[in-house]
Amino acid sequence: MPLLARMLASPLSVDIRAGAVDALPALLHERSISASGTVMVAVGPSTGAEIWRRVADAMPDADVHTVEGASLAEAGRLQERLGGKGYDAVVGIGGGQVLDVAKYAATRVALPMVAVATSLAHDGLCSPVASLLHPHGKGSFGVAMPLAVVVDLDYVRAAPPVLLAAGAGDVVSNLSAIADWRLAAAERGEKVDGLALALAHTAAEAVVQRTDGVRDDAFLEVLAESLVLSGMAMSVAGTSRPCSGACHEVVHALDQAHPGAFQHGELAGLGALFATHLRGGDDLDRMLATLRRLDLATVPGDLGLDDDAFVRAVLAAPGTRPDRYTILEHLDLDEAGARRALASYVERVGG
Repeated sequence: MPLLARMLASPLSVDIRAGAVDALPALLHERSISASGTVMVAVGPSTGAEIWRRVADAMPDADVHTVEGASLAEAGRLQERLGGKGYDAVVGIGGGQVLDVAKYAATRVALPMVAVATSLAHDGLCSPVASLLHPHGKGSFGVAMPLAVVVDLDYVRAAPPVLLAAGAGDVVSNLSAIADWRLAAAERGEKVDGLALALAHTAAEAVVQRTDGVRDDAFLEVLAESLVLSGMAMSVAGTSRPCSGACHEVVHALDQAHPGAFQHGELAGLGALFATHLRGGDDLDRMLATLRRLDLATVPGDLGLDDDAFVRAVLAAPGTRPDRYTILEHLDLDEAGARRALASYVERVGG
C-alpha cells in the first residue's frame, strides 16, 4: 500500500500570547510531558530566572540549572546534571543561548525539551539546530526540535528593540535562502523539498507583508509564528537549507571574525539583502523596506563595519559551509569582484 502522507515533525504545543508562562506547569501535565513535574529547568541569569521564580511554586519537583554562555562545554555541564536523576524533560527558559544549550543537552540524553522563549532575536526557538561555541569557533549542531514552544509576549515586548526586530531579519532571509536552494537545484541537481520551501516562504511573507512594528503585539505574534514555521521548515527538510544560504554564510564569517559583536538575525537580514542583490532578485526592494521599517541594518556601515571587513567576510563565507552551493559559490568572487559587488549594492540601496 502506498504511503498516502508523510508524518510532519512539529511541536506538540505552541502557545504564543501574553501571560503564556503561567500555563507552563499545566502544559507539562496535560500534554503528558511530565506528570510529576520532575524536570530540569535551564534558565538564563536574568529574564529566565525571573520567569522561573514566577512558576517555581507550582513545580516543586523541578531542579534548576543556570546556563553560563552558549558553549559545548556548558551544554556538557547540563548534560552531566541530567544523568544524575530520572528527569522527564528539560525546560529551557531564556533567549537563544539558553535554548540552544538546553536543546543540545536534552538531545544527547534523549529527553524531550520545552522551549520558553524570552526574545525573538532569531529562529532558534523552534529549530533543529543549536549554535554553540567550541575551542575552534562556533558550530551548528543538529538537535531534536523542541516538543513544545511557549512565547510570552509580556516578556518578549520588554526586550530591547534590536532583539525584537532581529528575528525579523532572520525570517526575511528565508527568501534569499530559498533562492539559493533553487539555484543549487538548477546548477547541481540538488533536491528541493517543496513542503519545507512552502513553510519557509510562508514565514517570510507573513513578516514582509506587515506594516506594523515591534511595539505592536499583533506583529510580535506573527513574528513568533514565523520563527516557529522556519524551525519546522528545517525539520521537514532535515537540513537548514530552507532558511540558510549565502545570507548565513556571511553571518558565520562575520561571527568568526567578530565573535559576539552582532545580533545573528540582523546579520542574516543584511546578508540576505546583499545576496539578493548579487542574484538580481526581485525581492530586494520588499526585503529592504521591511528591514528599514524595523530599523535593522541594511548596509555594513550601519553595524560599524567598513568595506574591508565586509569584503573579507564575503570571501570567507563559502568556507563556512563547504557543502553548500549558493550565489557566492556560483559567482566565485575574488577580492576585486567582491569590492565591486559591495559598491554596487551600497549604491543601489542608497546606503
